[in-house]
Amino acid sequence: MPDIQYIIIAIVVLALASTALVFSTRRKRDDTIELDEKTSPYISDRVGEEEEAEAEEGSVATLERPESVPSRMERLRARLARSGALGKTLLSILSRGDLTEEDWEEIEETLLTADVGLEATDELMDKLRTETKVRGTSDPQVVREILREKLLEMVDPAMDRELDLTPGTADDGSPHPATVLVVGVNGTGKTTTIGKLARVLVSEDRTVVLGAADTFRAAAADQLATWGERVGVEVVRSDVEGADPASVAFDAVKTGQEKAVDVVMVDTAGRLQNKSALMDELGKIKRVMSRTAPVREVLLVIDATTGQNAMTQAKVFAEVTGLTGIVLTKLDGTAKGGIVINVQRTLDVPVKFVGLGEGPDDLAPFVPEDFVDALLD
Repeated sequence: MPDIQYIIIAIVVLALASTALVFSTRRKRDDTIELDEKTSPYISDRVGEEEEAEAEEGSVATLERPESVPSRMERLRARLARSGALGKTLLSILSRGDLTEEDWEEIEETLLTADVGLEATDELMDKLRTETKVRGTSDPQVVREILREKLLEMVDPAMDRELDLTPGTADDGSPHPATVLVVGVNGTGKTTTIGKLARVLVSEDRTVVLGAADTFRAAAADQLATWGERVGVEVVRSDVEGADPASVAFDAVKTGQEKAVDVVMVDTAGRLQNKSALMDELGKIKRVMSRTAPVREVLLVIDATTGQNAMTQAKVFAEVTGLTGIVLTKLDGTAKGGIVINVQRTLDVPVKFVGLGEGPDDLAPFVPEDFVDALLD
């Protein structure tokens, strides 16, 4: 009997020990689950915050810093000098010595081919004939100086080529940004030029808002948004294709005022299939923008390679919008530099910016002296 009692007691003890072990294990497991449930939200939140921070750092890192204006001017000046066909052709003719009538006809043809324009060509021819006779010289250096002097006179360095970005004050005393309206025929690089101008302004530490008022061309707003994203510039647009362009322009100016930016630049449609409707629309946009802030600049974008077609377009836009400046794109120096003289004489409006390439920073302020020197180098 005692042996049986001992056996029973041992079995009970083992059972109790086993039960205790099971409860202990289950308790630890429950504690672990509870700990995970309590801490996992915080861990998840922290990981999420770190991911958001990394995303923000990544977005900032992707913003581009546009090239400074002095740097781009030096680069574009060198590019123009390498392709100064107009000046080189004229100089080679003028340095022949005693010029024959055939030589003068060749000079005239060169100027016309370079899109200087008939009236400007006649004037320049008269001045060159007179000066070379008065000085009685065929020295290439002297002839070059005469040519430089006359070309510079015709490009007119006295014209004001600075963008008017003076901030204003509304009737209630609140500040409003300088507003810029950009016009031109589709295909001249108008929307791209606005993006490049935004980069110029950002490089000068100005804050900018862009308005995508070319609502008739769906790709225009997307294109402008891409330019804005690259340099951190907000783009105001409509999600409705064919929306009222004047309404988008108004919203852009209003947004610029609310966010206290320096400049608001508005893109516009440029289809000439119906000139009357287009010009009416541009006039409306300008009037609507002026209700919030006066339009400081109206810039016309012209493709320099289109020659006299560009002049016809320029006249149409000038009649309606009151142009303040010209932006010449694709002024690559391939014997088309004369359009600078032609467009200024025709419209009495200065060329303010020129573009000589497809790169994002291939746009710079127009400097008459640099332009003429580059042509003759």
